[in-house]
Amino acid sequence: MTGNIRYFMKNASTYVLWILVVVYTVVKLANQVFPLHIPIPFVVLITIVFGLLHGAMSYKWSGILTFIVICLVVSNLLENTSVMTGFPFGHYYYTDVIGPKLFLVPLLIGPSYCAIGYLAWVLGTVLIGDINRTSSAFTTFAVPFIASFAMVAWDLGFDPTASTINHFWIWEQGGGYFGVPLTNFLGWYFTVYVIFQLFALFLRLRRTDSNKEEEAFPRSFYAQAIIMYAVTGLGFVLAYLSESSNTLVTDAMGVVWHTKSIAEAEATVGIFTMIFVASLSSVKLLQRSAVATHKHQLKHDQVKRLPGKSL
Repeated sequence: MTGNIRYFMKNASTYVLWILVVVYTVVKLANQVFPLHIPIPFVVLITIVFGLLHGAMSYKWSGILTFIVICLVVSNLLENTSVMTGFPFGHYYYTDVIGPKLFLVPLLIGPSYCAIGYLAWVLGTVLIGDINRTSSAFTTFAVPFIASFAMVAWDLGFDPTASTINHFWIWEQGGGYFGVPLTNFLGWYFTVYVIFQLFALFLRLRRTDSNKEEEAFPRSFYAQAIIMYAVTGLGFVLAYLSESSNTLVTDAMGVVWHTKSIAEAEATVGIFTMIFVASLSSVKLLQRSAVATHKHQLKHDQVKRLPGKSL
């Protein structure tokens, strides 16, 4: 009976995840093409719910809640530290545009780390391998290393618009990437690497039921996260294609930028970072399936050749 309930809950969760993927795709892309003005917190909420449910299936509730706590604590700590000291992102401050703050950082920032961070993490495991008690030291450190690049790719696609155009935050000393400094992206990599590495060590060291250590998921399970990540990157492309105006904006150092140029650069970055990583992850999934099918066929052929055996 318990097995039937678990099977039902797993199937139900899978359907809900696909619904969330579709809703996120429609909301994210439609919000770029049409002036729907869907609030950012609502878009973030969709990805948070997806990450919680998807992560609970992968790592149980204790695992995904640990991931959330690590994200919220580390991101808020280092963001506040940077606002006060300039480390690790550089010198900047948040305006009041995106809502109330926890200390010096808006409440929305932490959940955003969690939402896209989980997607980047899943892509890292697709490219390198899952992490559990039997994982090698290489895998335990390689997944955070790769996932951090996937996460920073997202910031490359939105930071110039968010800061230089929309003034969600202000870079006090400007920067060469449309008003954003290189230190920001180095700081992003450092911050998310710390988050991912702590989570990887948690998965590597936590005690689990050895009989339930490995639970196989179909390709579609990982494809859900890949699609969510790819749609996020595609959003930058659609934002550029649907942008008709071209105005001038000035960063904190007085440097003037064209908004159309910013959108075009973000679209280019989105294609060759986020969409590339999503494509690479998709190919990896297909490769795994092809290898598994090939091995199964070889085993099948070997059994057929054994004397006295028939299928």
